[in-house]
Amino acid sequence: MVDFVSSTVLAADSLDAAFNQVEINAQTGTTYTLVLSDQGGLVTSANASAVTLTVPTNASVAFPVGTQIGLLALGVGQVTVAGASGVTVQATPGLKIRARYSLAVLIKIATNEWVLAGDLSA
Repeated sequence: MVDFVSSTVLAADSLDAAFNQVEINAQTGTTYTLVLSDQGGLVTSANASAVTLTVPTNASVAFPVGTQIGLLALGVGQVTVAGASGVTVQATPGLKIRARYSLAVLIKIATNEWVLAGDLSA
């Protein structure tokens, strides 16, 4: 990710880098709870066992409404997205990323409400 500071002259290559790259947060464990720095980035999961990815409450991590977070299953362990107590995650047909190399995106639509869309299974 490109960081801009006050009074910096923005060149085309800096803008291209800022808008065409996402920060990748590579996870290898069987549990992970999203953090503020995941906003606008891609969280990857590489584990042979099942993985639970938790969406925290707004009181814990205040993602702005409209936040998007990409999710990519790199391991064979199926990733299940779960809302912390008080968080609703809506998805069809279910909250599991379907298979290895499947991609999904979480979008925050209200204070403690998210939508999960992508290559999902029940």
